[in-house]
Amino acid sequence: MDPKHRDRIAFVRLCSGHFQRGAKLKHVASGSVLNVHNPVQFFAQDRDIAEDAFAGDILGIPNHGKLRIGDTLTQGEELHFTGIPHFAPELLQRVRATDPLRAKHLGRALEQIAEEGAARVFKPTIGSDWIVGVVGALQFEVLADRIRTEYQIPVIFEGANLYTARWLEMDDPKELDRFTVSNQGYLASDHTGVPVFLARNAWHLETTEKDFPAIRFKKTLEHS
Repeated sequence: MDPKHRDRIAFVRLCSGHFQRGAKLKHVASGSVLNVHNPVQFFAQDRDIAEDAFAGDILGIPNHGKLRIGDTLTQGEELHFTGIPHFAPELLQRVRATDPLRAKHLGRALEQIAEEGAARVFKPTIGSDWIVGVVGALQFEVLADRIRTEYQIPVIFEGANLYTARWLEMDDPKELDRFTVSNQGYLASDHTGVPVFLARNAWHLETTEKDFPAIRFKKTLEHS
């Protein structure tokens, strides 16, 4: 939100109850407790510390990667809302830093952008390049500009010769091991660690689905 300080804000809508500054909220996804000392509310270009808030209000909570889209915060209850679906991207490209020494910094920048939901980011099992997925070609230019201006990392996007991505889900974890043996070159993980299959073309996707009927190749992933 502030380029000078590189601060990151998670926006949270209050669904019920009365929030007061300093409240201890349970992060349902992890079971940990979050102390909210500096919640903020926004008014146009200004923001102020919020002393309290009520149902319907939107708060900004300083966040360093713990809060993700779809997470729930409560005062102790185990509440689970319907998740927010993430869709498989239409376009996939490789991204690399023009300065090889900035490769590790690029990885952190991409993970932060993925946490915002601005793009899908995949780390292949083999190789050091990252794969970025978007729904429109113009997004690659926007991302390149953001990474350059916000993180001081000039990058290049290149064709990846990939058709689509599918999140992998299975009942038996051993199925993933069997899948990896013959598809390691097309296996990746997203920024949350969920395994992903990167298909070369429609035939590659269809054939792989038939070869591994015990694995579900998901076009959407629900984050809740």
